[in-house]
Amino acid sequence: MIENPYHTSVLLHECVEGLAIKPAGIYVDVTFGGGGHSRAILDKLGPDGRLFAFDQDPDAWKQAEKIEDDRLTLITANFRYIQKYLRIHGVKQVDGILADFGVSSFQLDAAERGFSIRFDGPLDMRMGPFASRDAAEVLNSYSADQLQKIFGMYGEIKNAKTLAQAVLQARTQKALKTTSEFKEILAKLAPRSREFKYFAQAFQAVRIEVNQELAVIEEFLEQAAAVLAPEGRLVILSFHSLEDRLVKNFIRTGNCQGKEDKDMFGVVHKPLESVIRKPITASEEELQRNSRSRSAKLRIAVKI
Repeated sequence: MIENPYHTSVLLHECVEGLAIKPAGIYVDVTFGGGGHSRAILDKLGPDGRLFAFDQDPDAWKQAEKIEDDRLTLITANFRYIQKYLRIHGVKQVDGILADFGVSSFQLDAAERGFSIRFDGPLDMRMGPFASRDAAEVLNSYSADQLQKIFGMYGEIKNAKTLAQAVLQARTQKALKTTSEFKEILAKLAPRSREFKYFAQAFQAVRIEVNQELAVIEEFLEQAAAVLAPEGRLVILSFHSLEDRLVKNFIRTGNCQGKEDKDMFGVVHKPLESVIRKPITASEEELQRNSRSRSAKLRIAVKI
């Protein structure tokens, strides 16, 4: 398969194999992106199979237009509404769901989207046009406590309080509008020789807040378990520990907090069972081919 220059799909073969595709089954790719996973799923489906793909990004919609296949239905919405939109299309149960929580190469490389730490651009960071706030609003309107919380929780930044105060001080001079202005603040506080990682952590924190990514994942997981048919597969690719922890907890206990719901006999009630002992990571060959696969963790579960 020729890779789409829009985005290089991580662990492509492993993701599709994890779905254990039935030729006549119904599958969902909740993060269409450049369409790499969707194309691979369509290759495995027979003439009666169906694939529903979600994406809230207009750039991804353009990629979907390139696939002329009646078996594919694109849903231009956030995957936090998976159950609602599948019902609209008359689908109550599916045989497999795939999610890739990574930011696409295109989003990272498009300066005007504000995701990249390499290019100057507006403080946007919205995954889709329907987000209620952008990065500029977060950095210019949040209190010191709110900023400290998102830098600490979502970016796992050790000097989160100092960074929050620095943002407040900078915006009293003028409102922050560009990624370069944000990086100027970060540069003064970044650990020596670890600037790139520090920038990435801070950008990640703001991006997660803008798009409410962790809340979206929690809502999605609960609905995914409900719409999967018995023996249906859930395949999830995550790229940082916060996402992976939610997925791991949900598969293990049936909730994202990781609290086991046991009956009087000590049996844990949960909808899914892991089909692999530990998460799958990229091979040495893939790591050399695509550095963005470095932090990827793939988990596969089956509906009990």
